[in-house]
Amino acid sequence: MADGAQNRRVDLASALRGAGLTGLIALGLFLPLIGFQTVTNINDQLVLTTRWPLLAAFVAVAAGGRLVYSLAVEPWLDRSALRPAQAAPPAWRFYLENWGVPFAIAAAIAYPLVIYFTIGTSGGQKWIDTFGVQILIYVMLGWGLNIVVGLAGLLDLGYVAFYAVGAYSYALLAKTFGLSFWILLPLAGVLSSFWGILLGFPVLRLRGDYLAIVTLAFGEIIRLILINWVALTNGYAGIISIPRPTFFGLPFTASDNGFAAHFELEFSPLHRVIFLYYVILALALLTCFVTVRLRRLPIGRAWEALREDEIACRALGINTTNTKLTAFAMGAMFAGFAGSFFAAREAFISPESFTFIESATILSIVVLGGMGSQIGVVIAAIVMIGGTEIMRQLDFLKAIFGQTFDPSQYRMLLFGLAMVLIMIWRPRGLVATRAPSVYWRKPTEISVDLAKEGHR
Repeated sequence: MADGAQNRRVDLASALRGAGLTGLIALGLFLPLIGFQTVTNINDQLVLTTRWPLLAAFVAVAAGGRLVYSLAVEPWLDRSALRPAQAAPPAWRFYLENWGVPFAIAAAIAYPLVIYFTIGTSGGQKWIDTFGVQILIYVMLGWGLNIVVGLAGLLDLGYVAFYAVGAYSYALLAKTFGLSFWILLPLAGVLSSFWGILLGFPVLRLRGDYLAIVTLAFGEIIRLILINWVALTNGYAGIISIPRPTFFGLPFTASDNGFAAHFELEFSPLHRVIFLYYVILALALLTCFVTVRLRRLPIGRAWEALREDEIACRALGINTTNTKLTAFAMGAMFAGFAGSFFAAREAFISPESFTFIESATILSIVVLGGMGSQIGVVIAAIVMIGGTEIMRQLDFLKAIFGQTFDPSQYRMLLFGLAMVLIMIWRPRGLVATRAPSVYWRKPTEISVDLAKEGHR
């Protein structure tokens, strides 16, 4: 006990030195990014201005956070002590595994109805569309990329290319041939999957950083094609008036043959938003279901073997070529589904919607949530995408730093900070799941054997 108390003794001088060093590093990093800003004056000239209060706030938060961690958290971290293998899991884990998923699905289904009956049509549309549909799109994209990165271990920095292929496939085919959303949805997934296979062939012998560079180049190639192939994609102007999905042929318009008139309801744009919410929710749940089922099949175990050690995977007789191609194809297919939904929801797409920053955001969701974790992707998407939207509503920050201050401009800075913190405290993500999908024996028997070995 005395040794434990000695280990937890707070070193105030060391904590202050660490906080001061963190403050200096934060000052050096934030000074060019936040301390200075260029604005346009009344003479239409760019003038360099300073934002010292905002810079001081960022530095104070960084130094104060390091001081709190050194004084309150670090003394109680005992990294040498491991929980016994035979110890019972905590209660929260039991409830999460048995009741968390059904409760989350029920809450997602009831969310638009609760918003509709509590807030109404005026503010409900923003809450359902921004905090519902937008988050579910990134959840679906995160689950799709999780197949490639989390399960197969293939670093893909050009995932947004498949997202763009799905969106443009739906937009061009719908405007040219007049096909419905429900016919083009699987077709967009198939086309994106085809492009995923095309990407997979050149990178069969690549891994690590080289694989990331090639996938990044592929994403940029697709974006440049969309910009320069003006005859087909209309370049930077994009494609407008994309047909929206209907409810069994009933459009969500104010006409006499619309959805509201057919069911004798008062027309409201919220009807279409709620319908789109349930469509993307169904697509996201389908993505999750297929991913979970595939993970338990031989192809899923082959992905996990490829992720852990490709050489051992070849030695076991697994065809790594087919394994990589199927991972790219499945991940690209779900991105195509999400892209076609995005085009139908917005009714307008352009190459600016599919930049590298989108790939970085999706990859951040997968890494922060935990590679291979379905629940972790959901949590990370809610925090990152929902947190960005909430930041736009923080009016008190505008009162402190001025009306021109937009907190959402610093979302990538916050994403980077979150990545650094996660890599320090939880390198495998918020909800890390690297456990194998199949065992020779039950996990409980393995834990008991490990516990016996530890006592010898």
